[in-house]
Amino acid sequence: MRKILVIGSGKSTSYLIKYLLDKSTQEELHIIVGDIKIQNARKLIGDHENANAIAIDVFDKSSRQAAIENADIIVSMLPARYHIEVAKDCILFSKNMVTASYISEEMQKLNKAVTEKGLVFMNEIGVDPGIDHMSAMKVIDQIREKGGKMVLFESFTGGLVAPESDDNLWNYKFTWNPRNVVVAGQGSAAKFLQEGSYKYIPYNRLFRRTEFLEIDGYGRFEGYANRDSLKYQSVYGLDDIETLYRGTMRRVGFSRAWNMFVQLGMTDDSYTIDDSENMTYRDFVNAFLPYSHTDSVELKFRHALKIDQDDIVWDKLEELDIFSKTKMVDLKRATPAEILQKILMDSWTLHETDRDMIVMYHKFGYELNGERHQIESTMVTIGDDQTYTAMAKTVGLPLAIATLAILNEKITTPGVQIPIKKEVYEPILKELEGFGIEFTEKDVPYLGYNPLNV
Repeated sequence: MRKILVIGSGKSTSYLIKYLLDKSTQEELHIIVGDIKIQNARKLIGDHENANAIAIDVFDKSSRQAAIENADIIVSMLPARYHIEVAKDCILFSKNMVTASYISEEMQKLNKAVTEKGLVFMNEIGVDPGIDHMSAMKVIDQIREKGGKMVLFESFTGGLVAPESDDNLWNYKFTWNPRNVVVAGQGSAAKFLQEGSYKYIPYNRLFRRTEFLEIDGYGRFEGYANRDSLKYQSVYGLDDIETLYRGTMRRVGFSRAWNMFVQLGMTDDSYTIDDSENMTYRDFVNAFLPYSHTDSVELKFRHALKIDQDDIVWDKLEELDIFSKTKMVDLKRATPAEILQKILMDSWTLHETDRDMIVMYHKFGYELNGERHQIESTMVTIGDDQTYTAMAKTVGLPLAIATLAILNEKITTPGVQIPIKKEVYEPILKELEGFGIEFTEKDVPYLGYNPLNV
């Protein structure tokens, strides 16, 4: 039996492990799931005869190395910052490695050693990054093969709530790490290319510079810019492109309401608030507003952010119960972002019967024989339940398929890499279609970045 070691058994691993277990007899696999909380690993494998759970503490070098040495390939589902220690052990014991995380500088520095040993370190093989890379490169390569020149590429992904579970005014619930949602966009200005010009959006303006997207059958969405849309410009071979924009999708209206928190400073994660454990939600909001011995917190909030009485934004704020005099923060020395996250989790945590949804949208503009053309490519995946979510499906299945392909020597090009080569993306995308993860492509008139200019 060939041994696959999966380190970490969090929310995104359900489909990954199910896929490998379903293939285990036919492919002669034994799945070892390691986690510091062994009960989580045991829950996912059940009593399957071709699997076992072990306790792994990533900071315990001896147990970590023993588990890696004992396996044929390693799948790291740890938080991104912990991959590097696993990666170094994989080089030491000559093991291939697969992760869904972005390639860090530390990981990239291992490329020479990985290549010299003939190992495959496949990174960014989840949903975003992952399926976005593969589906984009498929169309870009097709355009190039027929002689077209890319002039525009836009890509958006959103982890959202399925329409049947969309029951709040924000049209949003947490389907992934809540912290990442609260601090999204911080750190540097968003950077992208628009009609040949470099554009920048500072954090304080990020959620007011959005664009609208239409997904057939699912209606209208909005997208706000990711921090660095140019990160993959050279990787995708788009050095001469005129427009390059990557962003995050939400339902229309989310960003304008979220901007209220940004403007007040409630998403800040750089300092802690004194006596936060004894604050009510109302006290927390009031901490960001000017003192008044006559005006209520609600009135000060309205005045500070110029919210009209009939503005839907106000209804969205009240729905979160942020002005409650009884609900307690109950977090010691918490940052504003941590407190806001706790407040939001009261309203935005998925209920037991809720289902999540992944939405992806690509726009390709290209020039062929002196004319400009445009292709729109969209994908929507809806989860089954709270274990087998759309997020777990779109993260876990590409990981699992790539892992088996590497083990079976169908992917052999060595090095620290992402899935942009045809030998990688073509068979993975094809197999994903069998699981309902499928893109719909259509030709539309070329409109460029801004249809109003045409």
